[in-house]
Amino acid sequence: MTPVNYKSGIYRALLLVAALFIVLAGLKTAANILVPFLLSLFIAIVCSPIVRKIESFKVPKPLAVLAVIVVFVTVVVYIAGLVGKSLMDLSKLLPSYLELLRAEMTWAVDKLAEYNIILSRDLIAEYFNPSVAMRLVADTLSGLGGVMTNLFLITVTVVFMLFEASSLPKKVYLALDEPEIKMQQVERFLSSVNHYLAIKTLVSIATGVCVTIMLWAFGLEFYLLWGVLAFLLNYIPNIGSIIAAVPAILLAVLQLGLVPASFIGMGYLIINVIMANLIEPRYLGRGLGLSTLVVFLSLVFWGWLLGSAGMLLSVLLTMVIKIGLENSQDGQWLAILLSGDVAEKSRRA
Repeated sequence: MTPVNYKSGIYRALLLVAALFIVLAGLKTAANILVPFLLSLFIAIVCSPIVRKIESFKVPKPLAVLAVIVVFVTVVVYIAGLVGKSLMDLSKLLPSYLELLRAEMTWAVDKLAEYNIILSRDLIAEYFNPSVAMRLVADTLSGLGGVMTNLFLITVTVVFMLFEASSLPKKVYLALDEPEIKMQQVERFLSSVNHYLAIKTLVSIATGVCVTIMLWAFGLEFYLLWGVLAFLLNYIPNIGSIIAAVPAILLAVLQLGLVPASFIGMGYLIINVIMANLIEPRYLGRGLGLSTLVVFLSLVFWGWLLGSAGMLLSVLLTMVIKIGLENSQDGQWLAILLSGDVAEKSRRA
């Protein structure tokens, strides 16, 4: 009897792995369709509390939805135009920045040669090439820009989601087998997601504003572009702030010099430490219950699967999976592995 169960367990595991690979392949193939839908869901979750707040002032729901959508479209169009123009101007000035870099590298190599430290100018210029960082930023922004080309589709989808938001709980209640228990789980999940997105959005806006003011005070070119980049990449946990800081610091080295660039780097560090270690933990806490390692791995996985938008939505998508695993008896062990230390301690308590 035991060998039969053993074999059936192996076959079941192999079947599960095969099904998982098929699903992932399908998701990656359908990324162009799936990403606009996920972004629409992300935007609808952010806008839904605002619509309800406007409705509380006795404003009809169609007018509330229209006002929120008009503001959203205006902000997106403005940011897209700003980023596009700044990237075009930056691409025109990039060759001159490369010449400045070569000149500074030549001076540094000659200075080191006086102390019998011989280095290759070509090799240093190849490894310390700011165009690599600029190209990474351009690819990230162009990936988001490619998604924003579906702005009309995303906007229409958000409108329908906002109108359906009020009737969704009733539909879920009628569709579930144990509505009281399941509705509590759904409401708890939606509440935690709304709280996370609201706080994260406000912190990201504050980060972008602080970065913009700091770079403007130093006189760095394209300070608005770097502020928008800091706002967008702040949604990416762990490494988003680092990616946002690198091109601005490199440009500061070329335009302003090493000392001002060092102060700008310290400014980025101070802003990110305050936002990530003081502001976010105070208002956000650890309600998501995801370990730092899981957050980083989810960033890599969803970025590979869905591109730049997947990186922005990595925590939210991982949270959806974790909630689903917690509600499944077979998947609770995996949900525990995804949890952070605080969640584990509370579970033991």
